[in-house]
Amino acid sequence: MQTETATTDRPDHLKETVSRAVELLAAGETVALPTETVYGLAADAMNPEAVAKIFAAKERPSFDPLIVHLPHRSRLPEIASIPPETEATVLQLMEHFWPGPLTLILPKNPDVPDVVTAGLPTVAVRQSANPIFQRIITSLKRPLAAPSANRFGRISPTSAAAVLSELDGRIPLIVDGGACHAGLESTIVKVLPGSPKPILRVLRAGPITKDDLKPFGRVEFANQVPGPDQAASPEAPGMLASHYAPRTPLRLLEPEEVFSPVEGRRYGLLSYRGDPDDGAAGLPCWEHMVVLSPGKGKLPEAAVRFFHALRQLDESGVDEIIAEPVPDRGLGVAIMERLRRAARPATTP
Repeated sequence: MQTETATTDRPDHLKETVSRAVELLAAGETVALPTETVYGLAADAMNPEAVAKIFAAKERPSFDPLIVHLPHRSRLPEIASIPPETEATVLQLMEHFWPGPLTLILPKNPDVPDVVTAGLPTVAVRQSANPIFQRIITSLKRPLAAPSANRFGRISPTSAAAVLSELDGRIPLIVDGGACHAGLESTIVKVLPGSPKPILRVLRAGPITKDDLKPFGRVEFANQVPGPDQAASPEAPGMLASHYAPRTPLRLLEPEEVFSPVEGRRYGLLSYRGDPDDGAAGLPCWEHMVVLSPGKGKLPEAAVRFFHALRQLDESGVDEIIAEPVPDRGLGVAIMERLRRAARPATTP
């Protein structure tokens, strides 16, 4: 299969590209689309044969559920129901954060194919804020299943070029909408009854942070890095123990940990601020160093650059990537979650 990359940089290009994407999606094909978080590999969520092509292209295990994207929140009843005991809170979250990078876990409509939900009684749903994605999905008038457009478990793509490096020859079309502005996958929340406030159980940290969610209930985090006994039955997308991983082994330093290089091994550093005072950036052992937020360190900038920086180091030819920790607050919670899932230290020779 030849993979085409279609541009959207001019009005005539955008019109042609949207038409081509809609044509392919309506025919049951997969198309890589930009969202505000990362690029997604989309297919008609109500067409099980089309959804199966997502799993095949990504080499994704069938037990890992997908997120369903809605053309408009008014279409939610076609995909999911809202339990009466949490309806007020769910509607508040939708009103405040949709369209945007918040995914909600809700009881699924029986019409949703089991392949989408990995047989679970619930479905993950959201509405993307990306204008190109919105134009395509509203023209199609169908919900789209769209996990990240990369090989399973690998680094999520935030550019069309990154999608091509992952899925060239596996899908017919990539819609190039430029760089994703959030840079991390959506926050996934399950709303549970609680007293005096409902419980907002964060299954995957993301751009919508704990502070953003606090006004709507009591925020709790699920186990962010499950053990082997949990790995085969994720409750939501992106919850497997190993995920977001580069091909190159990655080691996450603990706060205040002193790094000691092994002689003869080539190292790359994923640094938060590039500041020697943080303990690692000043060492002379780095063949490559990529800084997420130079200077004072800003978590939103670090989040946007995270996957691109990780991909740069993965392609640099080093033997091991060493990652400095970032502050475990706000967007840093989501970055640290992904670093912990990506961590796979190199074996000692």
